[in-house]
Amino acid sequence: MTKRDYYEVLGVSKTATAEEIKKAYRKKAIEFHPDKNPDNKEAEEKFKEAAEAYDVLSTPDKRQRYDQFGHAGVGGAASGGGGYGGGGFSMDDIFSNFGDIFGGHFGGGFSSFGGFGGGSRGGQQVRYGSDIRVRVKLSLKDVAHGVEKKLKVSKTIKCSTCHGSGAKDTNSVTTCSNCHGTGQVMHVVSTMLGRMQTSAVCPKCHGEGKVITTPCGTCHGEGVVKGEEEISFKIPAGMGEGMQLNVNGKGNAARRGGQNGDLLVVVEEEKSEDLIRDGDNLIHNLFINISEAALGANVEVPTVDGRAKIAVKAGTQPGTILRLAGKGLPTVNRYGNGDLLVYVNVWIPKNLDKDERKALEKLSASANFKPAPDASEKNFMDRMRKIFQ
Repeated sequence: MTKRDYYEVLGVSKTATAEEIKKAYRKKAIEFHPDKNPDNKEAEEKFKEAAEAYDVLSTPDKRQRYDQFGHAGVGGAASGGGGYGGGGFSMDDIFSNFGDIFGGHFGGGFSSFGGFGGGSRGGQQVRYGSDIRVRVKLSLKDVAHGVEKKLKVSKTIKCSTCHGSGAKDTNSVTTCSNCHGTGQVMHVVSTMLGRMQTSAVCPKCHGEGKVITTPCGTCHGEGVVKGEEEISFKIPAGMGEGMQLNVNGKGNAARRGGQNGDLLVVVEEEKSEDLIRDGDNLIHNLFINISEAALGANVEVPTVDGRAKIAVKAGTQPGTILRLAGKGLPTVNRYGNGDLLVYVNVWIPKNLDKDERKALEKLSASANFKPAPDASEKNFMDRMRKIFQ
């Protein structure tokens, strides 16, 4: 039978890098693996075909010969006499490649796909502590500049008596007699491809490779106890409502020396009485009286750092937006700040005494007090667009 082109088998181009070839083979190996396709002869053949292609294309000198001479340049594979399909290689030869492809999970014969997911280290199971979620309230000033926080968190911590081992002392731990310290036990399984070895977590030590003969009297063999820890962390500038900061390794301690969980810090933003957040911009509603609007005035407005003086020009109309560039909030991992947008409102008195009423009636007869808006002032939407220009 004519063999397919190896590059076609893996679905890569002839200029593919070693990493691209490895990724393509990994995908094919998972797709056509015998465990996923029991009693499927076609999948078995494609599985072996992909292994043969990878064996050639992943080896620089074999790949060079193949590129120059085709199948004839790699040991007579075209006739089936020297490839995987011709019986010159066993399934162990195929699976021996998996240690490189799958990060060591398949070394030393065939292992089941249960090893995926990072739950083991050198064959032994790794325990993981759970994450802890906390909420932290930030003021606008904290958001603007970042802040250092310190929290006392109730959590599981490493046992100080046994230092997390769970054993009474160093003499109270022995190597598991069932798996001989590997955390894995091997089983021989008969399949259509012959007898194969599969690995599984040792039921006696639960993948730890060791057995505690005398547990610690404080933690009763768990390696952890309930306690508290004071944790300091920095919240960067720009973090706002609903954002989450991960503090690695500060969650619950794992049993018997495993890997700690993380502390997940969720930000809650405190509402300001004077400033409204709109993305990176801040908005302040400024109220001035009729005289200040007509004559102009110097007024103070709040900022995240205190107060700032601004000039209101004579003749300023209600709805005018005054922009203080860079007085807003920063964005996480970006340069620059938003703006402080001051929205001018003219306060109209609700109750007038006799003298005030006479003065306004006299002024209302003046030509300058007759409304004469220009085109942009007639259009409310144009004024609103100025906020974001």
